[in-house]
Amino acid sequence: MEKRCILSKNGPPAQGPYSHAVAAGGLLFVSGQGPIARDGSGVKKSNLEDEARLTLTNLKVVLEDAGSGLQHVVKVTVYLANMSDFGEFNEIYMEYFPMTPPARTCIQAGRLPFDTLVEVDAIAVIPD
Repeated sequence: MEKRCILSKNGPPAQGPYSHAVAAGGLLFVSGQGPIARDGSGVKKSNLEDEARLTLTNLKVVLEDAGSGLQHVVKVTVYLANMSDFGEFNEIYMEYFPMTPPARTCIQAGRLPFDTLVEVDAIAVIPD
């Protein structure tokens, strides 16, 4: 099985030595996305709603640049800085995954990069 590293043209610049995603065997493994501005201006720390929306939009952009999309996501892992934000995050998340939501794990992380409030990674199918 061959792997192909994806560097998203429209996604946020990588904040470390990683690919936005890796395609292998018909699947797309998307690196953790956070509230990073796509224009290169860096991390956009704010409230949970703003950070969650930017994070999920970044996920959507990376998926689309790789030939997939939110509708093809099969698994999501959500990292929250504070589990008390679980309910608010779910309300926003449902806007991005309104029908047949993917399998999901949600955990409280001890500390997220750049002290953000949320990070999301995903596995998606790459449609033929």
